[in-house]
Amino acid sequence: MDRTERFYKINEMLRANKVVSFATLATSLEVSRSTLKRDLKYLCERLHNPIAYRRDLGGYQLVAPDAADKHPHELPGLWLSPTEIHALLTMQQLLAGLDAGGVLTSHITPLIERLNALLGPQSNPEATQLRQRVRIIQLAQRSVRPRHFEQVATALAQRKRIHIAYTARGNGSTTERDISPQRLVHYRDNWYLDAWCHQRQSLRNFALDAIARLEPLNEPAREVSAAQLSTTFGPGYGIFSGGAVRWARLHFSPERARWVAQEQWHPEQSGKFERDGSYLLRLPYTDHRELIMDILKHGTHCEVLGPPSLRKVVGDEVKKLGEKYF
Repeated sequence: MDRTERFYKINEMLRANKVVSFATLATSLEVSRSTLKRDLKYLCERLHNPIAYRRDLGGYQLVAPDAADKHPHELPGLWLSPTEIHALLTMQQLLAGLDAGGVLTSHITPLIERLNALLGPQSNPEATQLRQRVRIIQLAQRSVRPRHFEQVATALAQRKRIHIAYTARGNGSTTERDISPQRLVHYRDNWYLDAWCHQRQSLRNFALDAIARLEPLNEPAREVSAAQLSTTFGPGYGIFSGGAVRWARLHFSPERARWVAQEQWHPEQSGKFERDGSYLLRLPYTDHRELIMDILKHGTHCEVLGPPSLRKVVGDEVKKLGEKYF
């Protein structure tokens, strides 16, 4: 057990028991008397933990902190796994990015403070290093009206319908519709809402930033099962859904194969290396719009082998690009 683990064990024992004897601490921690004395001294003097020895009770206990003591009572940060670090920092940035100083601030501030406490206080050198050495970059994030986000979240929790004016990016037209929110989705740094559209009588996906106007309704939301949501939104590639499932077959050059083979484009994808080091990727999609963007970003390093309809739409796009530049 290293020193950091011992610090947490000492605090855990003191919180679980009113009084803990020196002998009990030493036995549980399996350390010498001198080591335990140094640990207790460090906890009290350096980390400002309110630990006091009670001679009348024959042991140590946590006492109420001195109101005049302005130092935070802290413990050193435990080492976190890469997954845990990413989860904590991502949650911090997602919460902070939802609403910079707007209507949601009062709701998310307590959560951010709890996450900050898990990572360690700003004065803790280990926590400071962690924040400086880990960076999460958000790309192409679109702004969502804070009030809309709050109203959508409330409707989700209360299972109520909402009326929205929604602007379609494809043609710029705005339509009015009543929807029953089912779940919020954070995808590629932007927020979407899976909902039942009462106008179309089907499940639809809405970008929150494209909602021009929103009005909460007092009518109960239509419930859609998790299985139906999965069936509708699960098979497709990316955020788009609906339509027949087709399977794309993509061939990547040996250079790009080293990256693509480690990436998950879809949970049901399959792939294999060829003898020349190239890589064949097979994955399902229902709408080609987002898929062709990811294909074209690889340029000549990616060739669509099938189906013919996908190969044609990518080929047409490449032809238009050539007409613009040559």
